[in-house]
Amino acid sequence: MYSRRRARESALQILYGLDWVVRDTDVAIEDYWAKFAGEKPDGYDDVRKHCEELVRGVLDEKNKLDERLQATSHHWKMDRMSAVDRNILRLAAFELLYQGDAVPRKVAINEAVEIAKKFGNEDSSAFVNGILDRIAQERGTTPADEAAQREARVRAERRAPKAES
Repeated sequence: MYSRRRARESALQILYGLDWVVRDTDVAIEDYWAKFAGEKPDGYDDVRKHCEELVRGVLDEKNKLDERLQATSHHWKMDRMSAVDRNILRLAAFELLYQGDAVPRKVAINEAVEIAKKFGNEDSSAFVNGILDRIAQERGTTPADEAAQREARVRAERRAPKAES
């Protein structure tokens, strides 16, 4: 079992670095795993694979993501956002808009908010939450959202006290 959170955090760190230094994506990914990732986490190969999918997906769709984020983040230009917030938003917006069949909206938003609490400033989590919530509402419901809702209902039914017959 691997940590999807670790993959997201690693992707954020790579994207952040690429925001500051224009370089080859492959080199940036290799440098990150060689120099900055620390000890190899449990499920390292899966973490790295998921991380790379996220990084490449965000970079492939960066212009579209930035346009969508710009349109949604009223009165905030992308270059005025902190680099951390900007890349957390790109990452989560990518999951919401391009991986909606696999990533439920609540998961994408909650993960982004938690990562913003860890890497951003004191206002980052609220800022990220507000923008991503608007994007998620515009996106509509996906199969992953419906599956998450079904799972939540089943868990709630299991916890509910049984009525006596």
